[in-house]
Amino acid sequence: MSPPPFLIPTQPFRGTPQELVLPKESLPAQPTLQTQEIFQPQEIRPLPGQLDTVPVLNSNSPEVVQTDGILTSTFPPVGKDFPNAHLNYAFQGRFDIFAHHIARSRSGTPRTLFQAIILNNPTSKPVAIEILQGASYLTRPDASFIQLPAYVEDPLGTVYAGPGSRVMNDLLRGRRQGSFPRMIVIRPGENHLLMNLPIPVSGSPGSNGRTTLMRLKSNGSVYGASLAMFAPLTEDGRERSPTLEEWQTLVVKGGLAGPRDVPPTPPNVNVVKVFYGRVSGVAIGSQWLSMVTDSPKGDRLTIPKKGRAFSYGLSTLYRGTLGTGQIQSAKLLARYPDTAYQAHGNYGIQYSLTMPLYNPTKQRQTVTLAIQTPLKDDKRKGGLLFYQPPENRVFFRGTVRLRYNDDAGVTQTRFIHITQQRGEAGEPLLTLNLPSGDRRLVQVDLLYPPDSTPPQVLTVKTLDDIRDALR
Repeated sequence: MSPPPFLIPTQPFRGTPQELVLPKESLPAQPTLQTQEIFQPQEIRPLPGQLDTVPVLNSNSPEVVQTDGILTSTFPPVGKDFPNAHLNYAFQGRFDIFAHHIARSRSGTPRTLFQAIILNNPTSKPVAIEILQGASYLTRPDASFIQLPAYVEDPLGTVYAGPGSRVMNDLLRGRRQGSFPRMIVIRPGENHLLMNLPIPVSGSPGSNGRTTLMRLKSNGSVYGASLAMFAPLTEDGRERSPTLEEWQTLVVKGGLAGPRDVPPTPPNVNVVKVFYGRVSGVAIGSQWLSMVTDSPKGDRLTIPKKGRAFSYGLSTLYRGTLGTGQIQSAKLLARYPDTAYQAHGNYGIQYSLTMPLYNPTKQRQTVTLAIQTPLKDDKRKGGLLFYQPPENRVFFRGTVRLRYNDDAGVTQTRFIHITQQRGEAGEPLLTLNLPSGDRRLVQVDLLYPPDSTPPQVLTVKTLDDIRDALR
């Protein structure tokens, strides 16, 4: 049976008139005249470990949706009016669904855009799917892009700026939003409407966005699709939610939603300006799990010498490896010809890093840990480039979880929301005093947030003296 219609009044959605702008990857903007480029000598290391093999239905193209259609479909192409709109990939076991899209109106009365996630059971047996975690938020009214301090302690999970920041915050804490059931069962040959939610827009011009991330586990094969449709109208002219039957018809008869984004620059082409494109397809990798040590089989991470630092790249990408040569972007098993070649940015991917910090010296050492947003570069320069002051463009906004024993031996778990501008060196997230021979375990977890622009680095520094600590 179809779900009952979700009626929406035709009055404009009441929200803060705020334009949602996601970072586009191209040439970096030039710094202002007051901004100086600062070179910070430090060792840049590739991040140990690698992405796991969990497949992800990644739906981010077109970013701005203005026509009905298919955003990303892994259904088989057989029997479809537009076979090229279907990627023919079946999920089984653990898989994720990530989606971020924007509705925008330019003139006239705005129509509400709906986004759906539909799953299909192609087998002859019922398939059970657990929704392990999941969240979906709008920019307005759920998570507006507000200005926040660089670091905000967030023990309760109430600090966020933008839907990407809020969704990642929820999943980092293991939450499943109440609108998502714990489990669904799809009968043989049938479809299930996992999500059917509006992206309402206030006024013309106006825009709004929705970010969604779900972690699922299936005991059988399923196909998935992310779909877009403007709200159908009732006989008296009111908007309503599309039905399962209408979404099923769109899967069979619909083509790709539009307008299409700028196609990506093919890899290894010698051009100055690179367009990464928007991601749409099946990416491989949900988590980067790593024991960060001196060597692959080591059990310690020796801290830097006094006054020195080393950094590990986070979400490094093609032409943005910071000289390490390491591209962390998830590979795509299936994609559309006009969309990204890799899941650059690793939106929604969890970095889980364990660092057994070790002080080999005979003196107590003060060590700091920081997230930094250097200028994107691909060459090894023996350090990182920053701006002073940072450029007035937010390049990272999201929550980091730190777990460690403090200097008193008490186990601490802290959630810190970080906001960083392009070229910002950042202040320490954590300061530890390590006695001679001490080994201190520090665990760092974050889900790389949408509305951010890679790469970042995780930096370990040993302070030189008390003056260094007070800077």
